Formats: sequence, C-alpha cells, structure tokens
Amino acid sequence: MFKPFALASLSAALLAACASTPAGKPGKPATLADGATLDLAILETTDVHANILSYDYYKQKDDASFGYERVATLIRQARQQFPNTVLFDSGDTIQGSVLADYQALVKPVGCDTELAIYKAMDSVGYDGGTAGNHEFNYGLPFLAQVTNTAMNVDGVNARACAGPKFPLVLSNVYSARDGQPIFKPWTIVTKTVNAKNAAGKDVPTDVRIAIIGFTPPPILDWDKRNLQGKVTVAGVVEAAQKYMPEIQAQHPDLVVAILHGGLNTAPYTPQMENGGWYLAGVPGIDALLLGHSHTEFPGPRYEGMKDVDAKRGIVRGVPAVMGGFFGKDLGVINLTMKREGGRWVVEKDKSHSEVRPICQKKGQCVDADPAIAPIVKDAHDAAIAYVNTPIGATDLPLTSYFADEGNMTALSVVNAAQIDYARDELSRSRPDLKDVPVISSASAFRTGFGGPDDYTDVPRGPMSIRNAADLYFYPNTLAAVKIDGAGLKAWLEKSATRFNQVDPSKDGEQPLIGKMPGYNFDQVQGGVTYTIDVTKPEGQRIGNLRFKGKPVKQGQAFIMVTNSYRANGGGEFPGMNGDSVVLSAPDGNREVVIKWVEAHKTITPKLLDKRSWRFVPVKVKGPVTFTGASGKEDVAKQLGLHVTEVKDNGDGTAVYALDLSRK
Repeated sequence: MFKPFALASLSAALLAACASTPAGKPGKPATLADGATLDLAILETTDVHANILSYDYYKQKDDASFGYERVATLIRQARQQFPNTVLFDSGDTIQGSVLADYQALVKPVGCDTELAIYKAMDSVGYDGGTAGNHEFNYGLPFLAQVTNTAMNVDGVNARACAGPKFPLVLSNVYSARDGQPIFKPWTIVTKTVNAKNAAGKDVPTDVRIAIIGFTPPPILDWDKRNLQGKVTVAGVVEAAQKYMPEIQAQHPDLVVAILHGGLNTAPYTPQMENGGWYLAGVPGIDALLLGHSHTEFPGPRYEGMKDVDAKRGIVRGVPAVMGGFFGKDLGVINLTMKREGGRWVVEKDKSHSEVRPICQKKGQCVDADPAIAPIVKDAHDAAIAYVNTPIGATDLPLTSYFADEGNMTALSVVNAAQIDYARDELSRSRPDLKDVPVISSASAFRTGFGGPDDYTDVPRGPMSIRNAADLYFYPNTLAAVKIDGAGLKAWLEKSATRFNQVDPSKDGEQPLIGKMPGYNFDQVQGGVTYTIDVTKPEGQRIGNLRFKGKPVKQGQAFIMVTNSYRANGGGEFPGMNGDSVVLSAPDGNREVVIKWVEAHKTITPKLLDKRSWRFVPVKVKGPVTFTGASGKEDVAKQLGLHVTEVKDNGDGTAVYALDLSRK
C-alpha cells in the first residue's frame, strides 16, 4: 500500500522552469476592466494509443472508424468554429498499435528521430499534455528519450533527443534518487486570445493557463519490472495539494488539471486508479481533462453519479471532458469567463462540455486530415512490412468472436505457448519447482469493445507476425506465479464476474455480459477443467474444478503462467500483488507466441488443449443475449456453440441469444 510522504520543495531553477511560457505567442497584455468576457474552448485528445492512421494492421485494410488523422480534422474544424482554443492530450499516446511497437521494440527510433505520433501531433499543434500509464510500458530510458526529458533516474541517459514540441507535465511520479518529479509537474502556457471588453468590443489579450498532469498511481504495480526501485508514485489528490500553492503563487488566469484517469466515487485512497471525482474537489482547479477509461464524458455511463452532471459535463462544479479513445473522438470544454476583481473567473453555469465523434454513424465519418499520412509514411510502411513477416501456419481458424461463450481456439495457442516457455525457463531457474504443475491463463483482448471489427480473427492458412499480434494484443511480458487450489478458484471466480447474474424465472431479455472488460476474463488451461454457473451470485460461480480429472484441493500447488500486468495486481485479482511471482521473464507474451508458432510450423488441434470450461446448463424463461459482430452465427455453429443471431443492429453488430439449457 502506498503511503504519502513529504518531498523536498522544488529548487528555484525548477520553479522558474515551471513558470515558463512554452506555447502560444504572448504579446503585451491589454488592461481589461471588470465586466470583460472571454470564451475559450479547451480541446482534448486522450488514449490515442499511437493509432495515427485509420488503418487496421491486423486485417491489413483501412478503417475509417478510428485514427488520429480524423481527429486532426475535428481539431481544425473546432479552431475554425471557436475564436479562442487551446489543445491538450491526456496520455496513453505512444503505445498501443503495431506502429508503436515497431518504433519501440522492433526497430527502436534513434535519439535524433521523433516518434511518428508526436510528429503527427506537432503538425496539428498542441499546448501541452501528460503521461498515461501505457507511456511506461517501454521502460523509462525509452520514455525519457522520445519525450526529450532529462530524468534523474537509474538507467536513464540524460541527453537531448528529438521529442514533442509541446510540454508534458506530470506531478505524481518521482525519482527514487532525489524525490524530484521525473517530468515538470506543472507549467504555464500563455496564449494570445480575443476577449470582449465591457462594451462588447474585441480586445487582444494574453491568458496564462497553468496545466498540471497526473497518471494512475497503480503504474508502480502494473509496470513493476520497469519502475521498481527507480520511481515512487503519489496519489493524484496528494500531488495536486502539493503543487497547487506553487501554481497559485504564479497567479495564472486558469488552472487545467490533465488527468489520465476517470471518475470513481468509491472511498478515496492514494492508489485510486480513477481519481477524477476527488481531483475535481481540490480548490483552485478550473477545468478537468480525463482519460484512461476508454469511454466518453459527458455520457450515459456517468448518469446518476453523485455531484456529476453527465449531460453538461460538470464534475463537482468543475467543467470536465473525456474524449474517447483510439482517435475516435475529440473532447471539447466550452468555458465562459468574466473579469471580476481584476482576474478571470469561470462562469460555471454558462460552461459545458461535449464529445465530438469522428463518425456520426457507421459509414458517416469525417475525412482524414491529408497532412498526417505523409508525415508518418516511412514508419507506417516499415510497420506493415514487419507484421507481414511469415512465421508459420494454422490448420484451424483462431477467433475471439465467441470467446465469452466458450470458444477458446485463439486463447489455446497463447496458453500452450506460455506453458511450454514457463516449463523450460523454470527447469533452469527454479529446479525446486520441478514437481509443481504448470497451468496458464489468457484472456481475449479483442472482444468488440472498440467496435464490430475489434475481434481477433486469424483464418486457416499461413500466419505472419501480424496474426501473432492479433492473438496477443498488448506488449506485456510473461510472468508466472505460485498459487494453491484456493487461489486458483478465487482467480476463476474473479474472471467469472465478466457475466451478469441470470434469473432463470425471468421472462424478459437478460444480457449475459456485465461491466468487467474482456481483457480481465481469464480462461485457464493446462489440465484444468471447471464450470461457470451464471445463475449464482459473484464469488459462487465456479464448480466442478478439476485438474487432470481429479478434484482440485485447496492447498494443491500450481504455477500459473500469466503476464506481468496480472501478476503485479492488474485487474485486482485476489492475491496478485507481486509477492507470489516465481518467474519474471525478459520476453514478451507476444514474442513467446511468435517463437512457439515458428517452432511448431503448423498449429494443429493436437497441439492445443481442448475447451476447459462450460456453463452449467439451466433453463431460462426469457432469452439470454449478448452483442457481437454481425453475420457470425455460422462461426458459432461450427464451434458447437448454441448461439443464434436474433437482430442485426445495422452498424456491424448484432444481438445474439445463447441457449444455456444445452451443454
């Protein structure tokens, strides 16, 4: 558990740097009397995840439903609409696409080369940003290089490199060497804007905007391998309270908090992943930019949340916005400000937020900004060539269309590769564990969250690296933990919270899938079999748990192969805090899958474990439904699943019914 601690105050040099004016074209401020007004649009991108172009590297085709090049069009449109704008990014920017992995892992960019995503953003022009949790996935040396940040951290070479042309601020991550923040915690951006004096006449003036950034505190667990012993992390509220006095001492006209996090009203702790609701309560914050949750605010997900206006985009009286993910949306806060007592005051009753999608509906998307693609062409072409490298073949299709309903074909490849790798590594590094059975867990990362094309789909035939990247979407590193039978059951119970509780006596339609994301629905193989009873409450759903046909005993030992994210607490699985790790591999899970396919040349059913779990059969009066990609009923039938398409939604998705009464 993280404990707040006192840090030494910033040096005079750092304080001076924080008060710099890195953006805008400051001029001589006009003297504005009380009664003057200013309309300012704060534009936000977040969770772009290096999806620069509207291109699916896995399916090798254009996809207009996402991509920064289309958000760039919305940004230019907003700048034409609003006379005064600033543009910020809320993080998870440099990781998350094939192109990102290519530039970080396959052929890392040199010190003199700016990342493709930053080139694209610089062409549009930003006023600032922060770092999300995924910025740390490639390690601190890479992050320091590509952001041109001289971190006083072990293993980091402090040198000037090609980075973004806008300032990045981060207030809650500190060097373990000296306790100082690894990025500037805050800075002041000066913009020349057109205000109106009390008579309604346009008057050019300067507005000084302080920005302060925050990342999710659990990064220390999620990226333990990259961060342990090198940095410390504070809670977002504690960091805000630490630096707000320094910010206010500079008398900015506006304070914008840029948080890579969402909204949660659960009791606050310094480890809270989505602390935006509490951050909004820190005095002095005038606007709040959100992210991380891969959803939109304002939006229906937040209806009914305490002290939140989910239609106007107000959190505890503070205008706020979260602009989607993958370059699907632009967040906009419309701020109205009035000169009172010689300073600008936000008129919160006249301010509001909105999220502007690049696609109003399927097939109706804004055009891509033509300036973006040429900027990243060389990197894009190199990434395509890389992912088309042949690695083997498969005798069966590997998909995730019905991973929630029992299709484990895609997951079986991951689990088989992980088990073989862990057995080999443990035989050398931990001979004391040679008699402990090795099992494996994997989850389907692509289960439709990002739209109707967001599914793993590897057809029968030749396989390339892009297929392996489709099977294992994230650049995690492999890890293994020692657990017992009770821990295995608790792990599976946590996974089974993916499903809603079904009432067999209910006549109406009941949705099968709950709120837990698909990447936390772990499915275990390696000799383990079990059932899931969705009529039972959470924590009581796993039954008939066996290993190689025999009931699993509570104290029975197992080695569970997983990834470093899960082993160190990602997803909040019971007992997973890093203490039970017995293998922390240098290799990524994706690379393990690639090498496994290359070694076996062709994937056949004999190489894979059979499906390890089934739903407990139960008759339900009304239909049990879920949403998936349309036109896939034949896929389900071929897999032996009792699934029927009942309604085509007309947007690439369809409603399916699952017959729970049949085995």
